[in-house]
Amino acid sequence: MSIEKFFDIPLVAALALKEKQIQQIYRPIIAVHKWFARRPGTLFRGLILAEFGQRPLKEIFFEPNDFPDRLVVDPFMGGGTPIVEANRVGCDVAGFDINPMAAWIVREEIEHLDIDEYDRATFRLLKSLESQIGDLYRTKCPLYGDDDVPVKYFLWVKILDCVKCGRDFDLFPGYLVADDTRHPRNVLVCHSCGELNETSTVTKPGKCKSCKSTLQLDGPAKRGRCSCRHCGEPNKYPRSTAEPFRHRLFAIEYFNPSRKEGHVGRFFKKPDQFDLAKIDKVKKIRENSRLKFVPPDKIKAGDESSRLIRWGYKRYRELFNDRQQIGLEQSCRLIAAVRDTRVRNALATNFSDLLRYQNLLCRYDTMALKSLDIFSVHGFPIGLVQCESNILGITNENGTNVGSGGWINIIDKYRKAKKYCDAPFEIKRDGKRKIVVPIVGEWIGEHRADSRSRNVSIRCLSSAEMSTPPSSVDAVFTDPPYFGNVQYAELMDFCYVWLRRLVGKDFEGFSQDSTRSPDELTGNDTESRDLAHFTEGLTAVYKTMALALKPGGPLVFTFHHNQITAYCSIAVALLDAGFLCTVAIPCPAEMGGSIHIHGTNSSIVDTVFVCRQRTISQPLPDSISPEQLVKLLRNEIEMLSSAGMQPSLGDIRCVLFGHLTRIAILLLHRTWDMKAEILEKLALIQCTIDDFVSVPELITELTPPPQSRKKREVTLSLFAEEAANAISL
Repeated sequence: MSIEKFFDIPLVAALALKEKQIQQIYRPIIAVHKWFARRPGTLFRGLILAEFGQRPLKEIFFEPNDFPDRLVVDPFMGGGTPIVEANRVGCDVAGFDINPMAAWIVREEIEHLDIDEYDRATFRLLKSLESQIGDLYRTKCPLYGDDDVPVKYFLWVKILDCVKCGRDFDLFPGYLVADDTRHPRNVLVCHSCGELNETSTVTKPGKCKSCKSTLQLDGPAKRGRCSCRHCGEPNKYPRSTAEPFRHRLFAIEYFNPSRKEGHVGRFFKKPDQFDLAKIDKVKKIRENSRLKFVPPDKIKAGDESSRLIRWGYKRYRELFNDRQQIGLEQSCRLIAAVRDTRVRNALATNFSDLLRYQNLLCRYDTMALKSLDIFSVHGFPIGLVQCESNILGITNENGTNVGSGGWINIIDKYRKAKKYCDAPFEIKRDGKRKIVVPIVGEWIGEHRADSRSRNVSIRCLSSAEMSTPPSSVDAVFTDPPYFGNVQYAELMDFCYVWLRRLVGKDFEGFSQDSTRSPDELTGNDTESRDLAHFTEGLTAVYKTMALALKPGGPLVFTFHHNQITAYCSIAVALLDAGFLCTVAIPCPAEMGGSIHIHGTNSSIVDTVFVCRQRTISQPLPDSISPEQLVKLLRNEIEMLSSAGMQPSLGDIRCVLFGHLTRIAILLLHRTWDMKAEILEKLALIQCTIDDFVSVPELITELTPPPQSRKKREVTLSLFAEEAANAISL
């Protein structure tokens, strides 16, 4: 049992903690396409090396490794981290996921790409787009009089027609466009005339330079209500008979390359007549265009997608304005004309990832001064102020990207991801300094000229239906669903309806009109998927893995949840499949500053469950005393602290829940009745845990006093905080 012997908690926890703060630096491959809640690659590398390497982890982690003739399976593939890490060290891999987007993304991550051919194709794509639609993203610089400069971002505000007087008015939640963090002064839009004003303070911003009205920070639109600025009538939004909101362009951030050197700060402007005329031009182009690739698909009701419907959006195409639809349509036409299938698929993947920045749900981060993509929170937040990015992207004289959300940005990240596949590396820390360590000899892919080929099987299929022969799998490494409310399929439909239209229906899973499946293992009120459904689905998969694994082979998976009831499902699934949990390992797996968990007391720590079939010869302890558990937990909390994190109440709770799950399995495995009803089994697990220890008392005992805990400092902009609030509307 190698993981149990060789895994190094402080080493991997320190690496995982740093990786999750800026994951694209440690694992550039994740930039192939957005996926949700990816676990750290360093964590799964550590687990795989500990299992197969037969040496202390600190000796082999930063060295090249190769494990031929080992088959690793991931039954819940998602974004593919375990599959990629196993493939990188020479294992044959088989990945399964019922979501066709997951299968597409992982295949794109692993499949070899001729980067030179890709570069030639992206050059042609960008050149063609510039000639066709580049003019739609140009403006005039009022500061220096330059007539043709690129726009970085167009900022739009929703407008509403008054129920009383019929006149329209702006739904501003606030008038701050940019704060003074990355710009010399604060930028406020005047509530009266719409002029942009720069002020040294937002507490007493003074008067508008144009109309002399007193500038305001707070806007009138709050909690679904806004009074008409013309007649004062209170109006509610969204309305029950709502149509998609209209928007008004109120600000532009642009880039002036010839003036940048002598200019301090960013370039902002109120739209002028030139900009407003261009909106009319775009509208006419859109009306006269025959759109082949813009999807007509209806938005289906769901826990997340119903929010879109409540705000008046009935079809996915309504989430994109005229200019975005034109740019995306032209992009699709150019991609569809590419003859090389591998390169065409790469560009289609780029396009799908680009969509999260090219839509009417993006917000403008008033601190970072950039676009926040639609998935910056794991939902569909409907903000009142939208940010439209330049679809082409901008580079400065050094070739460095300026701004975010354009083709240039997506291409650059994808190129780095595929170069990483050919030459992966690890990052060591020397104090504050990062040291890049090339791992020469390792690579990601199915074949390479100077190396042996690896078997790679990526399937859009439930792993419970896989046909792998019995006792043929060396290890299962996975990150299963965690019975949370992140509706992966509902979110991925946003990209899927476009990608499916672009690449066709011939790819496995693409014949279906949605990525949603009744077998998805997430809690979902709309689909009536509850904890029993989650438990039954997890059990079916783990039973299949038990048959496929070689004797003694590990089932290793990560898990965390705020409620112990979700861990009861884990225990039931493992007991029904005949597994014992040999060890439960804590490791950081989330970024504490993530918008979707900020302020929720959620844990950033996963429990890694290492499980083996109960028929193995090595004896296991039947029990552990509460006193021994407290000692073990304190030791692990100390190891996490030594790795550089300050475990929160939520972290301590999840570490505890992981061990209680392991203990419940040990206590029950001899008398477990697999034929009992699901709810009866879940109740038995809960009772076993409750009889063993008082969870609230133990958490209190383990939690250090407030004065000894270092406060986590997370800085979020006003619009990022608004996004987190908007998701609840």
